[in-house]
Amino acid sequence: MLRFHNTLSGRLEPFTPLHPPRVNMYSCGPTVHDYAHIGNFRTFVFMDILQRTLRARGYDLQYIMNITDIDDKTIAKSAAAGVSLADYTEKYTAAFFEDFDTLRIQRPDVICKATEHIPEMTRLVQILLDRGLAYVSDGSVYFKIAAFPEYGKLSKKDFDGLRSGARVDVDEYDKENARDFVLWKGKKEGEPHWETTFGDGRPGWHLECSAMSMAYGGQTLDIHCGGADLVFPHHENEIAQSEGATGETFVRFWLHSEYLIVNGEKMSKSTGNFYTLRDLTDKGHNPVAIRYLLMSTHYRKQLNFTEEGVRQAQAALDRIHEFVDNLGRRKLPAGDHRDMTDLCDAAARRFDEALDDDLNTAAAQAALFDFIRDVNRRLDAGEVGETDRARVMAFIGKMDAVFDILPAADDAAAEADADIAALVKQREEARRTKNWAEADRIRDELAARGVILKDTPEGTVWKKN
Repeated sequence: MLRFHNTLSGRLEPFTPLHPPRVNMYSCGPTVHDYAHIGNFRTFVFMDILQRTLRARGYDLQYIMNITDIDDKTIAKSAAAGVSLADYTEKYTAAFFEDFDTLRIQRPDVICKATEHIPEMTRLVQILLDRGLAYVSDGSVYFKIAAFPEYGKLSKKDFDGLRSGARVDVDEYDKENARDFVLWKGKKEGEPHWETTFGDGRPGWHLECSAMSMAYGGQTLDIHCGGADLVFPHHENEIAQSEGATGETFVRFWLHSEYLIVNGEKMSKSTGNFYTLRDLTDKGHNPVAIRYLLMSTHYRKQLNFTEEGVRQAQAALDRIHEFVDNLGRRKLPAGDHRDMTDLCDAAARRFDEALDDDLNTAAAQAALFDFIRDVNRRLDAGEVGETDRARVMAFIGKMDAVFDILPAADDAAAEADADIAALVKQREEARRTKNWAEADRIRDELAARGVILKDTPEGTVWKKN
């Protein structure tokens, strides 16, 4: 049974959706003011593993993610660039999803832009005003956190003695600074604005996620996820404004991924260890190896990202790919072996149990490599039959449905592989008839194409160098 560490309770809990098998999950998406960095994608790869695991368990998942295309940063940077907010944010929204695809992250079912949901936001503000949980000051609307006694229950911060009426207008502020936060920012010269009954202006960042998540997922979400940096103030504020408006539990399970550091230090442009995905692929790193590395450490543990780590991840991928290629091309005797059935069943069970245990991807990877080692031993001992091959590949397929690390199917590549296989067959025939010159010629041709041959008692197997 799936169990998640719930930030709200601070405990590992069995996952039970409100209306099974339906699961409504929301994640905080990007603020599209620049290219997303590798730390952002550590969180989005975690979310991808989460959504794939839920679907693999048979849940009817609706995954919702927002795009913050209006906030302090996007407004300031679009103005500095001398372009409209829409044109500026569209560039980085498109780039974000290009990177999403490059890392094989499945897109959410619902992608919602803040600027397209202003009516939902203004309705939420009006409800909070009507309930006495918000007030207007200097043309802006603020949430009165003293009127919400449970404020701090997610971040576990003690806000007794907070000063009522002290306000903060910026979207991001000191992690220890609890003040009435802005819901709606009064109109300013040069900023986009909308007309409302409580004053012209534009939404605050915290308001956006509550309005959009409830618009698609209802008043109570099963899962809300994001980076650990969002626990306070962003997610704390989401709880206050959402539960203040509805009187219902906003989120049943809060899941947060830990920080990524680079070369043992906090990522920073000033220290030269700041990477976007594009920086890394421009250096020649395989994005699938980056994906593999980002999932190699449990999502609630800090990950130290290094280029050496990417190279090690590539070596792990090469081992997996070689295993799959070798198994696919190897000539096996007819029949099966009982212990192979038990081996495949045990591997599948270990893999599932690892993911059931709060998405323990590191343990799931260990289960995969133990399985590869054990199957290779049996292959070398001639203890794998043709029927066993399908069972092994069924487990590999099960793994890849979650990890998505095997080479993508490609018609051109498949055609090239078929051509290589035909040459290998011709060489085997030449060897059988003792036409050594022809066998050597074919071997040299294949070597020139980067193909390595290995002659075994069961026949010739090959792989690409």
